[in-house]
Amino acid sequence: MQSTATRFIQESFAPLYPDSGDRWIEETTPLQPTPYNRTVVDAEQSAERFTSGGGNGIVLRFAGLYGPDALTRQMIDTVGKGWSPLPGSPAAYFSSVAQSDAASAVVASLEVPAGAYNVVDDDPLTRRDICGSLASYLGVRQPRFLPTWLTRHMGSIVECMSRSQRISNGRIRTATNWKPKYASIRDGWRAVLHELESGAGAS
Repeated sequence: MQSTATRFIQESFAPLYPDSGDRWIEETTPLQPTPYNRTVVDAEQSAERFTSGGGNGIVLRFAGLYGPDALTRQMIDTVGKGWSPLPGSPAAYFSSVAQSDAASAVVASLEVPAGAYNVVDDDPLTRRDICGSLASYLGVRQPRFLPTWLTRHMGSIVECMSRSQRISNGRIRTATNWKPKYASIRDGWRAVLHELESGAGAS
């Protein structure tokens, strides 16, 4: 039976981009996957083939997702013990997006032209600001970071997650009415911690 689908939406991973310091990263920035996430490029090519066949292939490159879940609980536990849960330099950028904002971006993508779109919040923060703001909300001391020379010897997943990536959401903001509720993870922490405290978070 021939498919009548006209739109194909492929989930992807924004940290495919290279380490770019404090420069803004857009969808035109060449990808630089590590062995850890090399297959994500293959997934994106599925959307490109769909477009080549006459459909609308959409790639959504999600930044680091956060919400009231087990991963956030692990981050809280690590910061509570005085350590950063994020590898890399404290001055390196880490782009994030709340789970709820990512979900609304998927709905918005039902109307966009074919192509790749970064799904990130408006204001990516440095690792120092991300972990420091969480520590402040928790009322604990500012966390320490592992030496950068050590993270370089911890495999491709840590190499990928240690990069400085200040990723722009300009393309999807221009193409749709989507706007993240939380401009940065600093704004989102309070809501997430409230949900966890109230028992509304996922296990």
